[in-house]
Amino acid sequence: MGEFIVSARKYRPTTFKQVVGQSAITTTLSNAISENHLAQSFLFCGPRGVGKTTCARILAKTINCQNISEKVEPCDKCESCTAFNESHSFNIHELDAASNNSVDDIRNLVDQVRFAPQVGNYNIYIIDEVHMLSASAFNAFLKTLEEPPSHAIFILATTEKHKIIPTILSRCQIFDFKRISTDDIVRHLIFVAKSENISAEQDALHIIAQKSDGSLRDALSIFDRLASFSKGITYQSVLDNLNILDHDYYFKITNSILDQDISNALLTFNEIVENGFDGHHFINGLASHFRDLLVSKDAETLVLLEKGKVLKEQYLSQSKLCEQSFLLKALDICNSCDVQYKTSKNQQLLVELTLMKLCSILLDEPKKKTTNGIKLPASSSKDDKVITDAITEIKKQEQKVEVLIEKPKETQTNGAEIEKQDSKTSQLISISDLPDPLREEKEEIILENKKNEFDNEQFQKVWKDYVSQQKEKGKSNFASTLDMNTPALKEDFKIEILLSNKSQEIMIEKEKIDLHEFLRNKLQNDTIEVITKIQEKTDEERIPYTNKDKYEQMTKENPKLQNLKEKLGLDFDF
Repeated sequence: MGEFIVSARKYRPTTFKQVVGQSAITTTLSNAISENHLAQSFLFCGPRGVGKTTCARILAKTINCQNISEKVEPCDKCESCTAFNESHSFNIHELDAASNNSVDDIRNLVDQVRFAPQVGNYNIYIIDEVHMLSASAFNAFLKTLEEPPSHAIFILATTEKHKIIPTILSRCQIFDFKRISTDDIVRHLIFVAKSENISAEQDALHIIAQKSDGSLRDALSIFDRLASFSKGITYQSVLDNLNILDHDYYFKITNSILDQDISNALLTFNEIVENGFDGHHFINGLASHFRDLLVSKDAETLVLLEKGKVLKEQYLSQSKLCEQSFLLKALDICNSCDVQYKTSKNQQLLVELTLMKLCSILLDEPKKKTTNGIKLPASSSKDDKVITDAITEIKKQEQKVEVLIEKPKETQTNGAEIEKQDSKTSQLISISDLPDPLREEKEEIILENKKNEFDNEQFQKVWKDYVSQQKEKGKSNFASTLDMNTPALKEDFKIEILLSNKSQEIMIEKEKIDLHEFLRNKLQNDTIEVITKIQEKTDEERIPYTNKDKYEQMTKENPKLQNLKEKLGLDFDF
């Protein structure tokens, strides 16, 4: 049995063209070598496992090669290349700054730099994890790094660029390595699987690539582990070994939410918990699932869906069943659960409540689409959309919740004929021309228009009740705004509020629908309308904000305050 070599070492690139996902950097380095524009100090920085040390080794090997090819590749035959391949090169030195981080270590390095190379043109020093050097070691290294001998080249590598002092950074040619894309990792894993004669499902490799978080070394480590588990790498084996929740659970949960089936959603979640998965892990995965459904709805954002071919088809199919508004609300609910999870005393109950809220999204939508006095038919067929469209059109034209109609008018919207009668009595929307299922039911949408009389005292009492309700809901800023700015009852049941600034007006506009609904229900009058106005204030009425403003305001009201301040010798910062 031959010695086992991990894939990360066995398939480590030996030329720039073999490096995965760093084409911009490898092209720059190749051109610098071919044109002899080499800097004397390089800094390679980026996440783990993206090719920093590998590129440093390839660079060192290539520039010392005695027979570089036209494609800027080492020959692997000359004395320098042979020595490097056998790991006993005398002019390519690798140091680990994590264990050689003292001033003495750097001084020894500086002493070595003075000697010319025995073979090749350059002495190359690769210092890995350079951010681990102490502050004193950095300072001892500064002069040598700035003005090294012509035969010396330094290649520094680090995962934490921000820990390196600016004086070092300014002396290096910096290359920022990026995370390797999922597609690039998958392509490399397919190559490794074919080379090792290992059968691997593409969906399984996609999950490995996503789990590696842009690190090719991590992906190859996971690949080796799974290859040891079974002869072939399957989707299920990846799920079992990496403790990943099967996507089928998320599709099943989403279907239950769309069907408003709370029982099935809770039972599915219970099954997930019994399989050993954490509730936090589940809710984050569900949020990611809704995100993937959202990007699947648009052909332009489909590129953001990093899934295998089979999973992509599943996402495209389910995304057609979900409205964009539903997915946005679902994401917001899942995000709230994620934020509250760690502080919750009953975490499982929190997740279950979240699932109940998700199942209720579509249940609440008809209520939001229904105005006061409008009764919708209990039909769930596609023909129901005809009626909804008609009502939406009425709301757009009126721009108010109440219905004010002066003249009878007939309009047709998607085959539905709407008859408008006198607003003082009631209004009927005819459905005689609707498709057969609704025509047989002979239902009518009744639009009631209540005009109950009320005085200012009754109105102020209801207003205070609404302010108290908002305080209980936790909307303290909104409640304070309503409390500070006393409204006035005008003619035709118009409610006027004088506000001090634009932000208050925006705040009230956001809550105006809820405010209208509350007032109209409590006072039994559908013609109530809240009007906001910003009150222009003179300099005298201006609210004092600074200490100086407050002091001047107080002295105007009580001039003796100035004498008291001078007598006591008081002062403060204006």
